[in-house]
Amino acid sequence: MKVAVISGGASPEHDVSLASGQGIARAAAELGHTVLCLVIEPDGTWRDGQHEAIELLQFCDVVVPALHGQGGEDGVIQGFLQQLGVPYVGSGVAASAVGLDKHLTKAVLRAHGLPVAPGITLRGADLADPESVLQRLKEASIDLPVFVKPGNGGSSFGVTRVTDSAELGRAVADAAGLDSQVLVEQEIRGREIDLAVMEFPDGRIEAGPALEIHSDPARPFFDTTAKYAGAGTRFVVPAPLDPALAASLRRTAVEVFQTLGCAGLARVDFFVPADGQPVVNEVNTFPGFTPASQFPRMWAAAGMSYPELVHNLLETARARTAR
Repeated sequence: MKVAVISGGASPEHDVSLASGQGIARAAAELGHTVLCLVIEPDGTWRDGQHEAIELLQFCDVVVPALHGQGGEDGVIQGFLQQLGVPYVGSGVAASAVGLDKHLTKAVLRAHGLPVAPGITLRGADLADPESVLQRLKEASIDLPVFVKPGNGGSSFGVTRVTDSAELGRAVADAAGLDSQVLVEQEIRGREIDLAVMEFPDGRIEAGPALEIHSDPARPFFDTTAKYAGAGTRFVVPAPLDPALAASLRRTAVEVFQTLGCAGLARVDFFVPADGQPVVNEVNTFPGFTPASQFPRMWAAAGMSYPELVHNLLETARARTAR
């Protein structure tokens, strides 16, 4: 096939996306496909020109939008590709838009009876009024510590763990610098467990072995540095889980995938308290995709190599278009 891989983008995850795109492009070439690499610059322009990109994309068999964050993982590029009539890997416009918007994701999951962390969403004047935020947290029965995060985005950019009310204003301002809405959520103490969910060409949807995150103890939480530069961060896969819990997490991850209308792939992240029900933390409709990223690691534990993983995603995109 002729496969286009789009990477980069205007979000803070630009460099992460470039790494994902490079890995996918190499694997697709190893599989014998003709690979075209297209890069979106940090300012949102296409490196080789948007009109030139359109002409190239229209002659591709499958496109891989290996983009993370706003402008790439939020339905924008998916709508662009749909207008071009080009098959692409991953979720469509609606699931991508909801999946990146943490407020909408949790509203949808909560409405379907799926457990999420208690939290509030800040917009407008609330963003500059820490006293109002504290009052709203009190009304929602949310106590410190809390996590403050941009409403859209990933890789923990702009996320702060707040343990003192005096820190709240700065944390909200940092998050608001990246997005016009900010989430403040109750800290859930427990194990951090990720599940990789994938669609297959025949329409099956399966979750791979669970992965447990042991964040760098030198970091305050699994923040951006711990994810990409923390020497002490460890990923354990398969995660040592009770069989009943492992099965329950797999079922819930698939249910989240289907509830949001995802396609192709997604990573569902959980907190698992020692004495409580697992809670869905976030959903990534196009998670990090280097060979060392969590999603490929989980499927590697199931016996699927990185090139086989890329092959499945390409074939699933073609099969879905054919259906």
